[in-house]
Amino acid sequence: MKWQFGSQDGAASEVEIEEEGFAPQRITTFEVDEEAEKLLDLKTTIHRKLLDRINLSLLERMSREQIEEEIGDIILALLLEEDAALNGAERKRLTGEVLDELLGLGPLEPLLADESITDILVNGHRDVFVEKFGLLERASVRFQDERHLLRIIQKIVSAVGRRVDESSPFVDARLADGSRVNAIVAPLAIDGSLLSIRKFAKTRIDMAKLVELGSVPEAVADVLAAIVKSRRNVLISGGTGSGKTTLLNALSANIDGRERIVTIEDSAELQLQQEHVARLETRPANIEGRGEVTQRDLVKNALRMRPDRIIVGEVRSGEAFDMLQAMNTGHDGSMTTVHANTARDALSRVEQMIGMSGIEISPTSARAQIASAINVVVQIGRQADGRRRLLSLSEIVGMEGQTITMQEIFRFKMEGRGEDGSVLGRHEATGIRPKFLDTAADHGIALSPELFRPNLDLGRV
Repeated sequence: MKWQFGSQDGAASEVEIEEEGFAPQRITTFEVDEEAEKLLDLKTTIHRKLLDRINLSLLERMSREQIEEEIGDIILALLLEEDAALNGAERKRLTGEVLDELLGLGPLEPLLADESITDILVNGHRDVFVEKFGLLERASVRFQDERHLLRIIQKIVSAVGRRVDESSPFVDARLADGSRVNAIVAPLAIDGSLLSIRKFAKTRIDMAKLVELGSVPEAVADVLAAIVKSRRNVLISGGTGSGKTTLLNALSANIDGRERIVTIEDSAELQLQQEHVARLETRPANIEGRGEVTQRDLVKNALRMRPDRIIVGEVRSGEAFDMLQAMNTGHDGSMTTVHANTARDALSRVEQMIGMSGIEISPTSARAQIASAINVVVQIGRQADGRRRLLSLSEIVGMEGQTITMQEIFRFKMEGRGEDGSVLGRHEATGIRPKFLDTAADHGIALSPELFRPNLDLGRV
């Protein structure tokens, strides 16, 4: 068997190794493209000389088109100085890349502009990977060296008043378009600075789009809409990159526009469409270690803001207790997300977070708080084929002894793998009639009992 490997700056090679008793082993080798290296060096030289010849303060009052027109001649003169023979297309590309260095984030700019890319992962200055359609692949860009990468990281974090250096070697930040950024540098990053960007979706993914993609069956989407409209408290559970925030955004579209919503996030990602939304974001400590504002501080403050619903982007620690208190004291219909692999694990994690609040409370009382506050747990996941799917929808029905009782209403049943590696399966009903049907009926929302017939096939993927 042969396997084709692409390089970010060189030619690909094919390697095939078979050993007795083992499946074929695939090994990646890369041949450095000298022309690509020369072009990268030329771009760096042009950029450095350009900075010596222009007034950066004037650029702030000009559009990119004006700047490109003004400095185009300067770049052409610099190319002549360097005795670089480039054709028209190469000159245009080089000019664009120099402008990206000057005005934007250098090699990251084309990746940020590509709407098919959802994550950008930089592992040192040579290795850049992107996620497209749920799968990782190597990008065709790279940085000149470690100093170049560090300069881009500093440009990102300084724009939002953060810093990153040896004394503060990791940082969370946000780009102007809302994309979430995490950077970690030496001495913590051993093989070069690491940069992760979770891109902010320019096109909002609503429930109709999730149904079209096969992530959520239409019947389950109708049930989820009824849950939100009837003001049930929802916990969305899933792993990293499973689509928790995307689903939370989609569910929020069912909130009545007349309600006052307060959102609380570490890094603002929610894209609520309602008119009456108050958005809050945490703040890290300053250089002196002061001024930190945590999610817990914001949840407490939100209770004084007359909210109808509180939406916490993700609970991670002690704020879980305050969120449960809010759900139990008249803020029905609140929603949040948590990192967990199953619905049952999600409840265990929330219980552990209550312990992080510093409140002395017995495990039984903590579980009673959870059982009383949360009505529905939605489990989602990113599967082996890269697709994100709703895996389970469960309802919390109370306590039995010291155990929270929960019943699964819908589930995804995996049935195998396709020839292309895609996951095959179907969503089905378990046959349990949920208690929230009565609450939905009280709000004038009728759901057909047929949706909950045992083993009802809700759609294959």
